[in-house]
Amino acid sequence: MSETEARAEEILEPDLAIIDPHHHLWDLRPLLPMFPEPRHRFIEALVPHSYYTFDHFHAHATSGHKVIASVFMECGAFYNPALGEAFGPVGEVEFVNGVAAQAASGLYGEVRWCAGIVGHADLTRGAAAGEVLDALKAAAPARFRGIRHQGAWDKDPEVLGPPFHAPEGLYRDATFREGFAELGKRNMSFDAWILEPQIPDVIDLARAFPDVPICLDHCGTPLGCASYEGRLEERFDIWAANIRELARCDNVMVKLGGLAMHNCAMPNEGPAAGLGSEELARMWRPYVETCIEAFGPRRAMFESNYPVDYWGASYPVLWNAFKRITGGASADEKADLYAGNAARFYDIEEVLR
Repeated sequence: MSETEARAEEILEPDLAIIDPHHHLWDLRPLLPMFPEPRHRFIEALVPHSYYTFDHFHAHATSGHKVIASVFMECGAFYNPALGEAFGPVGEVEFVNGVAAQAASGLYGEVRWCAGIVGHADLTRGAAAGEVLDALKAAAPARFRGIRHQGAWDKDPEVLGPPFHAPEGLYRDATFREGFAELGKRNMSFDAWILEPQIPDVIDLARAFPDVPICLDHCGTPLGCASYEGRLEERFDIWAANIRELARCDNVMVKLGGLAMHNCAMPNEGPAAGLGSEELARMWRPYVETCIEAFGPRRAMFESNYPVDYWGASYPVLWNAFKRITGGASADEKADLYAGNAARFYDIEEVLR
């Protein structure tokens, strides 16, 4: 099925309200020359969308499904060098807050784009990270909710490519945790992006800070690329056991998505592989259903992870696939999974009114 044909799929359950709790806005074009040829597959997956503005996201997200609001997720874009290295991420929040203000004007319809904003602060600065958290909040006092400090690492550098690897064991590092404690002092949330073998690190972090709300991004990022190629089935039980253990931490929620990233190899070919929602639902169902069974329908939320998940699915087909997976869920469960849980976690419940 071509991308054009995939976009022509009939929208399933078009009246089901959706809050997309995980998308990016960026301009990566100035950074592309930093990556030598041949580029790592992860970089190649992003090249077609190296310029992804509010207009691009608006066009994708208004293509049929009833998206009523969104949450922006940090992505290292629009940092302000004039503020210095530590405070540079404030520039990203300032930029996104402006986009949110545009959306709130009503000029682009009733959708509340970027109603919540998740930024970045370097928690390896220890307690000094608190100053950055305060500056981020001041940059978007009505919308800033918390940060993501990605901890993705693997002994195989080809899984992500060297520029994207965090230090090994970052979430267990004492100085990182000193910075993490500053989130709890400010009632801020934390988004955790790691790779599947690192889920135990999130478990340990969540147990150490039971009062800090944590969201595990992308179902914990199951791996099917590089040295993990062809090993999804082999590692499924390991992944599932870790997911169930993490779900025992009451302060953790999980995002259902990210499975169309090239890292997961579901599908293995992209970008915009053009697969239909039935085939994608078949691949993703074991992961999504395991997460929902472990966390329950009140602690899970569907996400687009756009434009990264454009690798495997157009926006309409992505949400159709999710809706196929939850076809047997009750109306209340769907209301939570597609909007309510995101609204509660990111404190944007006003968008539901």
